[in-house]
Amino acid sequence: VQLVESGGGLVQAGDSLRLSCAASGRTYSANVMGWFRQAPGKEREFVAAIRWSDTSTYYADSVKGRFTISRDNAKNTVYLQMNSLKPEDTAVYYCAADRGVVVRLTPKLYEYWGQGTQVTVSS
Repeated sequence: VQLVESGGGLVQAGDSLRLSCAASGRTYSANVMGWFRQAPGKEREFVAAIRWSDTSTYYADSVKGRFTISRDNAKNTVYLQMNSLKPEDTAVYYCAADRGVVVRLTPKLYEYWGQGTQVTVSS
């Protein structure tokens, strides 16, 4: 499975961004799609996840109510709509795919990763 993220950029606090993750290859093997982020000097952390098979979604407490994950099965694309952005949301955002059917929050359990897209939120 190959993953390509897009949509990052530099915005001001309170603005919105939508990240996209286009999947190709053996996409049928990816049951769960997740978004993670990594800020400088920090570990990679879970942001949100969604299962291809249903509408189940999961969010980190830090983004709940502000971010929305969705998917377009026909386009094999997962989105992360980010609203009310804060400076602490600044990070490289990664899309990841997991063959497991249970949503997992640990980055090392995801088998496939994109190259990441930078999101910078200025105050």
